[in-house]
Amino acid sequence: MTEINWQKEVESRKDDFLEDLKGLLRIPSVRDDSKKTEDAPFGPDVKRALDYMIELGKKDGFTAKEVGNVAGHLEYGQGEELVGVLGHVDVVPVGDGWTDGPFEPTLRDGKLYARGVADDKGPTIAGYYALKIIKELGLPLSRRIRIIVGSDEESGMSCVERYFETEEQPTLGFVPDAEFPIIHAEKGISELDVSFKDGEASGEAAFRLLSFESGERYNMVPDHASAIIENVKDFDKLTTTFKTFLANHPVEGMLEENGKIVKINMVGKSAHAMEPNNGINAGLHLVAFLGKFKLTGAANDFVTFGRDYLFGDSRAVKLGIGYEDKESGELTMNVGVIRYDVAEGGKFGLNFRYPVTANMDKLKNKMQTVVYEYNAQYTHYSDSKPLFVPKDHPLIQTLQEVYTKQTGEEATLLAIGGGTYARHMETGVAFGALFPGREDTMHQKDEFSYFDDLLKATAIYAEALYKLAK
Repeated sequence: MTEINWQKEVESRKDDFLEDLKGLLRIPSVRDDSKKTEDAPFGPDVKRALDYMIELGKKDGFTAKEVGNVAGHLEYGQGEELVGVLGHVDVVPVGDGWTDGPFEPTLRDGKLYARGVADDKGPTIAGYYALKIIKELGLPLSRRIRIIVGSDEESGMSCVERYFETEEQPTLGFVPDAEFPIIHAEKGISELDVSFKDGEASGEAAFRLLSFESGERYNMVPDHASAIIENVKDFDKLTTTFKTFLANHPVEGMLEENGKIVKINMVGKSAHAMEPNNGINAGLHLVAFLGKFKLTGAANDFVTFGRDYLFGDSRAVKLGIGYEDKESGELTMNVGVIRYDVAEGGKFGLNFRYPVTANMDKLKNKMQTVVYEYNAQYTHYSDSKPLFVPKDHPLIQTLQEVYTKQTGEEATLLAIGGGTYARHMETGVAFGALFPGREDTMHQKDEFSYFDDLLKATAIYAEALYKLAK
């Protein structure tokens, strides 16, 4: 058989690739529970994006199936065993400051801009086109290949949990939702809410904290924060302290006075929770500012705990649970959701990425002493265990061979703090689609992918799928 020029096969389909991708990118598929229905559990736009992929597969002649209105697959080939590619069509919220419309894909200077182009609609279409090329070339396979599409990756991955309740596990597979070369280790991911609910206490305070709001998702560093206070004893002192704080910290902010009420706004920089230090947490900075004043009761517990144990410590060292291993690196902590209400109390929504050799249950228990000191309690806890595939596994070796052949680069093995669908597979790894040295704009404003990189990834995926399934 003649050697297949995978890159040439992709290039000959690049116009169709771009149009199909643009169609998916135009759907604002951010989860919206306020609009959920039985037919659209994550809101109508997310469902529309899932339907788009299912209809695309049907049009191109694949066996298509939707599962529980939250996931689906497109399948090709014959055989008992199955090779899987797991991608997702939901996206994180847009945020502010985009140059162009986040859902109007714009190709400029070789870069395609849109929310979701890098995470994960572009790579999902790349995986789909890889299979499409194999089908159109009529290549013989001994395993079936299935593109599995989820729609709730950014908010907990319940979609693939539901999918695998009724659908078979792939024998092996990969997830195009991270970076090249190959990610064979993923840290565990845990969410933990620390809540403060003992009400107000009497006593002299610099002001009364009425409310605090920052962050939408556990897996994002919040870039905006606001607090509303009243009964400010010394407004001049508040203003002076605020100006000094802004001068000494990498945030912007504003005070708005309206009678007895003062609203404080702060702006930082968003980033993915896997490395909180890539962002500037507006919420924690505002907590640290409020911590410069005397408060009482739950407000005081809430603010001082955040100031003393969370602010400026993305490795949770102050909480006594700093941890590192050689397989996957350091434990990280992102404070993604911060809330306070004078009637309800407050909470910090923590997101931990912990090394593959750590035990989060034990770490959670270890920090509980500190939590109790501040009259707080745990009110939500979830834990997704780490992933680890050894380097001598046939899946790893096949992907390494293909990647090295097509790029000329060594296919090193990586460990990440991000979580992908790979952890829901019996044998799977994350494989691309971000190439080494490229800027990672996932979860950020003006998210982009180099269009040629998406085509290159498609060629790699096509050969990898063929080798895994032939």
